Amino acid sequence: MKNKIAIVTGGSRGLGKDMALSLAKKNIDVIVTYNTNAAMALETVKEMEALGAKGAIAHLNMSDFNSLDTFVENISNILSKELNATHFDFLINNAGMGKTVPFVDVTEDVFDDFLNVHFKSVYFLTQKLLKQMNDGGSIINISSGTTRFSNPGYSVYASMKGAMEILTKYLAKELGTRGIRSNIVAPGPVETDFNNAAIRNNPQFKTMLGNMSPLGRVGAADDLGGVIAFLCSDDAKWVNGQRIEVSGGINC
Repeated sequence: MKNKIAIVTGGSRGLGKDMALSLAKKNIDVIVTYNTNAAMALETVKEMEALGAKGAIAHLNMSDFNSLDTFVENISNILSKELNATHFDFLINNAGMGKTVPFVDVTEDVFDDFLNVHFKSVYFLTQKLLKQMNDGGSIINISSGTTRFSNPGYSVYASMKGAMEILTKYLAKELGTRGIRSNIVAPGPVETDFNNAAIRNNPQFKTMLGNMSPLGRVGAADDLGGVIAFLCSDDAKWVNGQRIEVSGGINC
């Protein structure tokens, strides 16, 4: 039986890389996107291939809205030339950027950067890719625990993620006629290089966040990938329109 195919934006490192590897373990082929580091994306593909799945890479700059059409065309070429397919099954909108900016210091440029990367480009990229997506597939968006609890400096980031949570419900409602499910996963604090590795590079901050969790630690990249793989499986065939927080119970 031919493997199903997923696209993981920002799949070359951190959470996205573990998502790609977790999907590969389920015999799902993955196209991973990268913005600046093709070598890391290729390394992720090598690790997927070692697990028995096929992989491919594609450049994607979510901050450049006008590049989306070129990306979608590139996906068509990758599907046909590298994966012997015309359509894919799963879209994981993971690519993002991080920056801690107090509300009083937010500029229009900062606002627009977050808007493009975390909402506008995700909105229209999903729309543009629908023609290449198989019926019965799944869209998984990524949110944040900061839509449920407030963290100073995250007003712009959390606002865009809140918009994505609303969009996810509308996708579930409007795409359900094609059997396409849409859910959103909200990580809590995770130790990756996101936001200039703010947690990893600040031991006191990491300890403080870990103490806020009933499990006594911050998250790791491999705490998320299995949840994404589950949502792309038949075991999750009746999970739709849901916000699923994967945060170890922080601020529960």
